[in-house]
Amino acid sequence: MDELRMQSPFLTDQNIDKIVELFPAVVTEGRDGTRMIDFDLLRQELSGHAVEGPQERYQLNWPGKREALLAANAPVAKTLRPVRGESADFDTTRNIFIEGDNLDVLKLLQD
Repeated sequence: MDELRMQSPFLTDQNIDKIVELFPAVVTEGRDGTRMIDFDLLRQELSGHAVEGPQERYQLNWPGKREALLAANAPVAKTLRPVRGESADFDTTRNIFIEGDNLDVLKLLQD
């Protein structure tokens, strides 16, 4: 039997791995020894001209946006379990109803 993972993936690490694969020069080390991306270097790598600071652009901001991005990349330690007593024809249906926090459920369905 396959072993079940009891936690969703930590997307930040996966995203950093992808960036490192494409642009190894933009990786730096944080004070605590963790890998970090130097966004100024990445911005320069992706530009055909010299980049000096942030460029003006349209963007959507709201209070708590940074925390929301952290929450979106953080792993969850939850599982999806069927409730057969509340299901109609559970064994033969091709439909499923999932109840829970949207972000947590989407992370679990991602795998």
